[in-house]
Amino acid sequence: MKLARLYSIMPGLEGLLDYRRQWFRDDLRAALSVVAVALPVAIAYAQLTGVNAIAGLYSCILPMLVYALFGSSRQLIVGPDAATCAVIAAVVSPLAMGDPVKHWQLVMTMTGMTGIWCLLASKFKLGVLADFLSKPILMGLLNGVAITIIVGQFSKLFGFNFEHRYLIERLADLPNYINQFHVPTMLISLLALSVFLLIKHFRPQWPAALAVMILSAFVVWFFKLGSFDIKTVGLIQSGMPLFQTPAFDLGIARELVMPALNLAMVSFVSMMLTARSFAAKNGYDIDADREFMALGLANIASAFSQGFAVSGADSRTAVNDANGGKTQWVSIIAALLITLVALFLTSPLQYIPSAALGIVLVIASLSLIDLKALWQLRKRDNSAFFLALTTLLAVLFIGVIPGITLAVLLGLFQFLRVVMRPTEQVLGLDHKGVIRSIDSAGKAEAIHGVFIYRFNSPLTYFNALYFKRQLLKKVTGEEGVECLIVDAVPCFTHLDLSVMAMLADLHIILKKLGIRLVVAGRKRQMLKWCELAGVSTTDGGVLIRSDLYLALKMNQIYKQALAEGLAPLVHKQPGSEDVVIHRHL
Repeated sequence: MKLARLYSIMPGLEGLLDYRRQWFRDDLRAALSVVAVALPVAIAYAQLTGVNAIAGLYSCILPMLVYALFGSSRQLIVGPDAATCAVIAAVVSPLAMGDPVKHWQLVMTMTGMTGIWCLLASKFKLGVLADFLSKPILMGLLNGVAITIIVGQFSKLFGFNFEHRYLIERLADLPNYINQFHVPTMLISLLALSVFLLIKHFRPQWPAALAVMILSAFVVWFFKLGSFDIKTVGLIQSGMPLFQTPAFDLGIARELVMPALNLAMVSFVSMMLTARSFAAKNGYDIDADREFMALGLANIASAFSQGFAVSGADSRTAVNDANGGKTQWVSIIAALLITLVALFLTSPLQYIPSAALGIVLVIASLSLIDLKALWQLRKRDNSAFFLALTTLLAVLFIGVIPGITLAVLLGLFQFLRVVMRPTEQVLGLDHKGVIRSIDSAGKAEAIHGVFIYRFNSPLTYFNALYFKRQLLKKVTGEEGVECLIVDAVPCFTHLDLSVMAMLADLHIILKKLGIRLVVAGRKRQMLKWCELAGVSTTDGGVLIRSDLYLALKMNQIYKQALAEGLAPLVHKQPGSEDVVIHRHL
């Protein structure tokens, strides 16, 4: 019992303890491949975030170990991510005002806040937020972030410094930077790009990014290119991080609270897309609330070890899966290998040129860009295309953080629009006596004197009036309606006093029109709610029935026609035959 309780808190522990020896070879191979990809990317993302390269290694070690215990995915690899690093840099850079120590401390603080938001979301069972940012919105967001990162790397690839923060201004002013291009830096960039493309073409199974770093660092060291003003990573202090408490103004920390919430949302949604896709591929399920907790603990662990925010790394997860990784032992082995690098092998890293890291970042960001898929949305779903395009343009024109905020608001508005203005159906009977929607297919026809209505959304205070208007509009547009039946199952999902007051008003209006109001479905709940809200369900009040079929059976018009056995119960359309009502009604 205690072990089951422990497994519920630490889902990854069960997989680690229930390990098969024959898996080790695959897990070891996968771990080596993950490290080969993670090392250059971590150092590059540290540069993108604006902190020392060693922070990139710190951001891999503890978070990977923590996720191995608390995560529910067997293949997911957590680590620095292009989108999260771009968000942190956009928030922290203006607050740090050029102070590198303050910048690093703000990065750690924002990372810790992100972890706390994730833990709170897990506590309140908000794993459903994985579905909150729709795929089109996330598509627009990632495309915008990728383009922003690529443009930001131009300064490293060509050896100049941008004077503007925002992408549009940077692009507009790009011609003015041409005379500042640094030829030796451009040659290093060209070398790095050539090496990457050659390896990808002739040896695609090799870790091209790692090879680019090793070769470019060797060239800088061997030819002493530092004398040509080629910027490099610089001296990296080896060893494990020493715990430090950030020391800065509390007012600045308040500026990080809401951006950290946005970062937590985007990191979680991005991670869940990766985790779910690989879980489905390997035939198992993952727990969204547990993933929220695991992400929160991983970020807190990263902040504790002087790292920056992490998320699910899709490229490293893909490498893990492609190399046959079976369990989270891959993360543990990879974390131990990166620890060895951080302890003993940081000295050669100082020669890695910033231009080579820029190439790695650009190539990594290109994998996030999928403008073709975005354009294809225009043909399949115009509203989805509009959402994706709006998010993309927002990130490009007003910045990453405002773009993310807008994406979250768009997701909320999209949800509210569906709830406030849902689809609706008028129901009838088909030739077998089955209740179904009346549509252009003509398989069902309306019952004479009876109007059956279905509202495909939970009724609440902000769509109750719309429900009332739509229903009255449809009922008054029909001739000879004597009984209105509302399907309660999809719309009366919870007690809302505003909805119950609307139901009472609707009953009074219909009664004046000579129409009986019947609510079908959720009988016990509806009777209880009507009693609490003071809505009459006695003679002359709202009639409550168990389901639609029973509502039809107990309808006076239906019973009278059934007793006579002659009266048609459905409208007869020109050229059609009378519909027979079967006994199972």
